Amino acid sequence: MRWDLDQLRQFIATADSGSISAAARSLGKAQSAVSTAIALLEADLGVMLFDRSGHRARPTDAGRVLLLEARELLRQASELDQRALSLAAGDDARLALAFDEALPYMAISALVRELSDRFPHLELTLLNGTAAEVADYVAGRRADAAFHFDRGPAYAHCDQHHIGAVPQGVFVSSGHPLLEAGLAGRKALARHRQILMHADDMREQAYSPRVWRSDSFYSIADMVADGLGWAILPVNIAREESYPKSLRQLECPSLTLPPLPVRVLWRRGARPGASARWVETRFSELLRSAG
Repeated sequence: MRWDLDQLRQFIATADSGSISAAARSLGKAQSAVSTAIALLEADLGVMLFDRSGHRARPTDAGRVLLLEARELLRQASELDQRALSLAAGDDARLALAFDEALPYMAISALVRELSDRFPHLELTLLNGTAAEVADYVAGRRADAAFHFDRGPAYAHCDQHHIGAVPQGVFVSSGHPLLEAGLAGRKALARHRQILMHADDMREQAYSPRVWRSDSFYSIADMVADGLGWAILPVNIAREESYPKSLRQLECPSLTLPPLPVRVLWRRGARPGASARWVETRFSELLRSAG
C-alpha cells in the first residue's frame, strides 16, 4: 500500500465537487497536483475511480464503493487525532464509575449525557449495585470511583469525599391505616411493621418491634407499595411511578430524619484523573438540583 490520507482527501474532494479543477481550488492545490494524485491512487488501488469521458469527473461503480471506505478512513483518522490530543491534555483514556442504585436516576442520567459531550473520546463503563457492592467494585478495581449513600464507617482501602445529600422521609402505601391520623407519632409507628434497610456495616434504627429487612431500597419500596409495612426511604425512590400503589409520605414530627449523605470513594493512593474529578464536581451540583 503506497497511497496516503492526502490522496484520499483529494479523491473525496474531486467526487464532491465534480471536477479536478474545482477540487484543486477547494484544497488550495494546483490542478496538475490533484490530477497526479488521483492517477497515482488509481494505480495503487488497481481500479479506475472516475469516468473522465464527459465534462465532469463522475465516480465509477468501483469509485462509489471506495468513496465510502475513504470517507470512513478519514473519519477514523480524525478520531485518532482528537483522542491523541485529549490524552496529551491529561484526559483519562478510560473511566469506570459505580453508582448506588438508590441515587436519583435523573441526576445520573443528566451526568452521563453531559459526560458524553464534555469527554467524547472517553471509554466509559457504568456499574450499579447496592451501597456495599459499589464500594467493593472500587476495592476490586472494577471501578475507578463509586458514588453511594454514606451509611457506615469509612472503608480502610478507600479515600472518600462527601459530595451532597438526598432527602428522606417516612412512607406508606395509599390506604394504609397510618394515614388516617394525619400526624404519626412513634407509638403509632410501633403498631405496624417497619421495613428496614439491611447493611452488613451498620444497624438501622427500628421504631417497631416487628421488622422486615432488605438490602435494596427499591425492594423495600415495592413491599411498602404492597401494604406490607412502612419504611424510611430516600424521597427520589418513593416518588417512582412504577409501584402497584402510590407511596404517601407521613408527617412524623417526633422523628428527626436528616438528609442521607452521599460520598464518592476511590482507591487509596489512586486518585482518579481529570474526567473523574469533573464527574465528582458535576454530580454534586446535580444532586443539589435534584433535592
